[in-house]
Amino acid sequence: MNEDLILDLLSGNLLYLLGAILLIIVILKGVKIVPQSEKYVVERFGRLHSVLGPGINFIVPFLDVARHKISILERQLPNATQDAITKDNVLVQIDTSVFYRILEPEKTVYRIRDVDGAIATTVAGIVRAEIGKMDLDEVQSNRAQLISRIQESVESAVDDWGIEVTRAEILDVNLDQATRDAMLQQLNAERARRAEVTKAEGQKRAVELQADAELYAAEQTAKARRIQAEAEAYATEVVAKAIAENGLEAAQYQVALKQVESLTALGKGEGKQTIVVPAHALEAFGNAFNLLKGAK
Repeated sequence: MNEDLILDLLSGNLLYLLGAILLIIVILKGVKIVPQSEKYVVERFGRLHSVLGPGINFIVPFLDVARHKISILERQLPNATQDAITKDNVLVQIDTSVFYRILEPEKTVYRIRDVDGAIATTVAGIVRAEIGKMDLDEVQSNRAQLISRIQESVESAVDDWGIEVTRAEILDVNLDQATRDAMLQQLNAERARRAEVTKAEGQKRAVELQADAELYAAEQTAKARRIQAEAEAYATEVVAKAIAENGLEAAQYQVALKQVESLTALGKGEGKQTIVVPAHALEAFGNAFNLLKGAK
């Protein structure tokens, strides 16, 4: 009696235990917690069924399988060096770096096997093609434009793989030694040419300034002569007017006054000089004195 009761209890508890274990397994199989930086590709009977995003997700246990766990973090390809020939037939080595991330894992998983290798090959081909469209000087001076064109071309090529190219960089452009020497010679020649041009422009400016100075001096001299001539003309006009109004005596009076002033100036000398006065000059001084006396 007791044995039968114990067996019945064990049988019932065993069923509950098995049911609990089965429920736990179903929960573990059916609930998927996806990290923030990943996406899960779910297959059902070997075919693509869905893509699970970050957070808690539910699938059908034993039917659905999270076959692929894909990181959606940004990745960087290893730095690569590609040989390329420019439009003007110069061999260059281009060091590139590419960053990308997976946006659509279902495309990446089922359309491409080696993602890094495929992108690296694509970048190498595009770099060679774009470099071949530009001269060496353009490659050196328009690097930003070249990077933009490379990135656009790579994005277009990898779009079918569910990949986004976030950044492409040209780290360095290397030349062989012969090309470097030729460029150095060209640079030195250009610097010498610019120095000669600067020197010539400086000399030209100096000549222009000298000419301007001479022109200014000539203008000022002419202006001074014009003022002096106008003053002399005015004085002559005044004398002529005085003669016309007062007769010849006014003119003689002015001449006599000038003679006396000259004699006075001679008398104020230091006394070291000897002055020889002609005989007729004394008569002229006498006449001048009489005129002045008469005028008073």
